[in-house]
Amino acid sequence: MPDTLPASFDPTRLKFGIGQPVPRAEDPTLLTGRGRYTDDIQLPGQVWAVMVRSPYAHGVIRGIGTEAARAMPGVLGVFTGADLAHIRPMTCGMPLKNADGTPLKTTKRPPLAIDKVRQVGDAVAFVVAETRAQAKDAAEAVELDIESLDAVVDASAAAAPGAPQLYDDIPGNLVLDYVAGDSAKVAEGFARAAHVTKLSLRNNRVVVAAMEPRSAIGTVEDGRYVLRVGCQGVYGLRAQMAQLMGVETKQLRVLTGNVGGSFGMKAGAYPEYACVLHAAKLLGRPVKWTDERSGSFLSDAHGRDHEVEAELALDADGRFLAVRLTSFANMGAWLSVVAPLMGTGNFFKNLQSNYATPALEVRTKCLLTNTTPVSAYRGAGRPEGNYFMERLIEQAAIEMRLDPIEIRRRNHIRPEQFPFTAPTGSVYDSGAFTALLEQTIAASDPEGFAARKAASASHGMLRGRGIGNFLECTAPPAKEQGGIRFEKDGTVTIITGTLDYGQGHWSAFAQVLHTALGVPFHQVRLLQGDSDELIAGGGTGGSKSLMASGAAILEASEKVIEKGRAAAAWALEAAAADIEFEPHDDNAEGRFVIAGTDRGIGIMDLAAKLHATPAKPEGVPESLDVTHVFDQAPQAYPNGCHICEVEVDPETGIIRLDRYLAVNDFGVQVNPLLVAGQAHGGIAQGVGQALME
Repeated sequence: MPDTLPASFDPTRLKFGIGQPVPRAEDPTLLTGRGRYTDDIQLPGQVWAVMVRSPYAHGVIRGIGTEAARAMPGVLGVFTGADLAHIRPMTCGMPLKNADGTPLKTTKRPPLAIDKVRQVGDAVAFVVAETRAQAKDAAEAVELDIESLDAVVDASAAAAPGAPQLYDDIPGNLVLDYVAGDSAKVAEGFARAAHVTKLSLRNNRVVVAAMEPRSAIGTVEDGRYVLRVGCQGVYGLRAQMAQLMGVETKQLRVLTGNVGGSFGMKAGAYPEYACVLHAAKLLGRPVKWTDERSGSFLSDAHGRDHEVEAELALDADGRFLAVRLTSFANMGAWLSVVAPLMGTGNFFKNLQSNYATPALEVRTKCLLTNTTPVSAYRGAGRPEGNYFMERLIEQAAIEMRLDPIEIRRRNHIRPEQFPFTAPTGSVYDSGAFTALLEQTIAASDPEGFAARKAASASHGMLRGRGIGNFLECTAPPAKEQGGIRFEKDGTVTIITGTLDYGQGHWSAFAQVLHTALGVPFHQVRLLQGDSDELIAGGGTGGSKSLMASGAAILEASEKVIEKGRAAAAWALEAAAADIEFEPHDDNAEGRFVIAGTDRGIGIMDLAAKLHATPAKPEGVPESLDVTHVFDQAPQAYPNGCHICEVEVDPETGIIRLDRYLAVNDFGVQVNPLLVAGQAHGGIAQGVGQALME
């Protein structure tokens, strides 16, 4: 909180302050169909693009016949890879190194395949026509001459001798051979173990299937490229797209409205975005592309897809000595911007979870296959690291005939061990892991489980009970904008480089500003989707948005107060040194007051007075507006425990979730209603992967 707030101030008194379950301010617009997604936009003179995709997973392009398509009604252009050869390829620049110290090998993905196709759905051409139907008809008329080659779809198979090779310059399909941890200490732990548990685990591939398919509109306005697209942060995407198009960032603008889900998938650049910008410049008209669901399944980045050998070394009492993962991570046919991160660094950091395991090692081979590229998907390696540890614990309990809950108790990091420096380098400042476990168990009615199991058996059903601890190492917040602008219409705009694609940022950020400055909650607006308005922005991802944007808003609020003291001194005809700021009084707006008196002026009235006074004395600010960039902060470690009971029909295998309980330590909750919604969504997606993929 800002230094200006008195120690006695309690934000929970505020109806719209930090800690209150405020309904999302976004919802009335979205639920009444007034949201503005990319596909809702219709620009004057707009034309349509449709992609032509490879039906083969692997093959040599011998020819692409475009004559019939060009002659069809409404067609304005048919483009192949040769037409876009000037556009720079997409690469992965992550600073990850192989075990021998050499950098990872990256792929160079052109917007359209030129020599070979390497996945089903690889874009090889696109058609632009006056209408979407005309473009689709013409796309179907494009003739592909592709010589099919053998393909490989599993990462472990791609590593095998004699496997099909995707690239001549990436031998063995291996882009990264990653090792992290103290290998000698891990080996010593396994050597002296009384018991070793081993598991072969498959973290299966998932399709993101966001509610809103990807869509993009390319235009050229005032000599600049403009890309209207759903994404997770316009500042970062602008940099990516400018690099691809070969222009300076000031020559490209990214605009994003509402975004219907992403979970990591829409964070980076895609080939279609370069295609619509190229066509817009060539044709001089806005070019729009919206994917169909079948195309999305092939062209949107997928998630997960890891083959893992997990090992846990324990002493005779079930205490952990060391844990080791040996993995194959499937990258797909091309490296996305963050593709190697999930199965490497995020495995390593999150495998520790909330246990005092003294030694860890992760060995991962990242391999290319003839499949859709993989990128970040909800949690991006963090749920996986926790999952592997929890599965090992359950299996060890069976093999050692120990209570799995007791194993967890024995190995939790104890309160007296904080601050705890993990072998991963993470430093946990606090935690009550065993107490949280006990609270979860008590709330789950363990005494009644036997009766519930018997009741299930009475009608031919099986009943099971699962438990899982977790601790997430979030992404560390980097530079983030926290601009505050007092508008002439009496509203206040927060300008941020994070971007809401379903999380409810507007409400949470408004609660932070309302608490810090006493700005009326319903007069706060959020500007997040225009790269021209930003001077920094880390985007949304890695569970860091509130930590980054919230901190930026608090720091910017302090600067508003400093400007406000000078302005209030002028308005109240007092010395600036005598001006104090009172952020709240039972939900009234913040006020600048003369110390020791009842004379003051509300922050909104002061902002209005500044707007209404064109000529101000020297030293009086023009406005209360602030442009601020928050520098950085350490990552956080939210943690918790989940317990689930299911019924299984042994005849059909159908599983019914009977009860699900989660107890979590998330620290300060700005909006408990949003926190619950995020937890519910995460649980639903986890169930979806476990039962429906």
